[in-house]
Amino acid sequence: VQLVESGGGLVQPGGSLRLSCAASGSIFSINYMGWYRQAPGKQRELVATITSGGTTNYEDSVKGRFAISRDNAKNTVYLQMNSLKPEDTAVYYCNALIVGLDYVLRGYWGPGTQVTVSS
Repeated sequence: VQLVESGGGLVQPGGSLRLSCAASGSIFSINYMGWYRQAPGKQRELVATITSGGTTNYEDSVKGRFAISRDNAKNTVYLQMNSLKPEDTAVYYCNALIVGLDYVLRGYWGPGTQVTVSS
C-alpha cells in the first residue's frame, strides 16, 4: 500500500491550495484518513482528519480556513486550504488506517508535500 500526496507549492498569504492524497495497492477498506504537518524545528502536528463515514476534525488554528474531504471510490483524501498564512508553511503528510486484503489494519504515511506561504 502506498500513499502519494500532491498539490503543494508556493503561495502568497491569503491564497489557496488544494492537497490530494491517493492510496493505492492491496486495499480492502480505508478507515480514517488525515493530514498532518511539520514545520522546521517543530513536532509533527495533526491538521485535520476524516472518518470513513465523513466525520471531520480540525486543529483549532485551521478551523474555518481548511476543509478535509474524501472520495471513497478513488481512495483519495483532499485538503482545501484557504486564507493561507505564513505560519501554515510546513511539510504536509497524509496518514491513513487501511485494512489490507489480509484483513489486517495498518497505518501508513505519505512522503509529504511542501507548502510554503510567503510573499
